Amino acid sequence: MWNPFAKLSESIAGHGGFVNAHAHFDRAYSVSLADFNNAHGNINSHLFDKWKLVDKFKQSSSEENYYQHILAALINQHDQGVRHCLSFIDCDPIAEERALKAAIKAKEYAAKNLKMNFLIACQTLKGVLDKNARFWFEKALEHVDVIGGLPGVDAGKEKEHLDVLFKAAKETGKRVHVHVDQLNSPAEKETELLARTIIEWGLEGKVTAVHGISIAAHSKSYRTELYKLCHDAGLSFVACPTAWIDSRRTEVLSPTHNSVTPIDEMIPAGLTVALGSDNICDIYKPFADGNMLTELKLLLEANHYYEMDELLRIATINGLKVLGLD
Repeated sequence: MWNPFAKLSESIAGHGGFVNAHAHFDRAYSVSLADFNNAHGNINSHLFDKWKLVDKFKQSSSEENYYQHILAALINQHDQGVRHCLSFIDCDPIAEERALKAAIKAKEYAAKNLKMNFLIACQTLKGVLDKNARFWFEKALEHVDVIGGLPGVDAGKEKEHLDVLFKAAKETGKRVHVHVDQLNSPAEKETELLARTIIEWGLEGKVTAVHGISIAAHSKSYRTELYKLCHDAGLSFVACPTAWIDSRRTEVLSPTHNSVTPIDEMIPAGLTVALGSDNICDIYKPFADGNMLTELKLLLEANHYYEMDELLRIATINGLKVLGLD
């Protein structure tokens, strides 16, 4: 009997294994019993609140604590056959450089002992416009492989946030990965802003959008034009389906859709899509275990997308491409 998922898994292994193109290893396995306290515990808080709630973990974590969390995540990935991965690492006034130093140490360990290519991106949970936050962002630039961004945290000044990232990209020659459109809402148009800003800065083909959940909440006519714009910008995407399948129901009207990056439309539009695990056992995703097979299966089922060759590319080749390793 022929098992298509077993065949796909075999093909992925034959291409060197999964590429995890987006994660947050410095917070892996940081969820605690107290976070499950009650219906109003940390794990049930809104995304924007969680951006601040993680400060408690960050403040109490030494460089060695961070190292142990990152190492545990890397071993988890290694045991799945992942050989290339990227993690955003907190670089801000709370974590200062403790998480980044730990990640650099873990990167060396992974290369030597796990035979893994572990890339680091800066996570800017305090934005890049505040003077103190900008200091830690700029301090991290020479040490990271990829420039990370989160324009939503500088609410109302998302364009200025992107300008800071892209100026750094021009000066360093490094790729940029940006969290966008995470609320599954037609009110969000961050992907459009990102694509237009890429073209403005002449960084076509150098930028990757992470998540893009709200895209599917827009009308078909808007989506069609957005894909054309993204193609012109050379904007690639990373889907992390487990991270967003739990998107909360609202009374906002929008097209019927799943809260997952719409790869069934993106790929025919000529866009590159890779795969990530996002959070592992933290207050964002307490039960997520970083299993890339789970991520791939959820992605294909949520999008009713069964093109085996393209799924193989999503899991492997496209990941290398968005990490600049192709």
